[in-house]
Amino acid sequence: MQNLFGRKRGSASSAKDRLQMVLIHDRSNLPPGVMDALRDELIEVISRHVKVRKSDVQIEIAQDGRKQRLVADIPLETDGQNR
Repeated sequence: MQNLFGRKRGSASSAKDRLQMVLIHDRSNLPPGVMDALRDELIEVISRHVKVRKSDVQIEIAQDGRKQRLVADIPLETDGQNR
């Protein structure tokens, strides 16, 4: 992975990020499979209106102070065509 300035991040930094995501997911108390179901449903609904790069969609739960947020990164196809 590269950071904002183009330098590669070390494996320790990547491992720390992955661990933080695992901890946040564990604290959210979501049953197994819910994140995958949310991802699939979001893709389905948004794909009705715009083309989505389905393989690049990422859904995560982020910690914002004491609050949790569902964060979706949904890249759109770049052909400029809407459905």
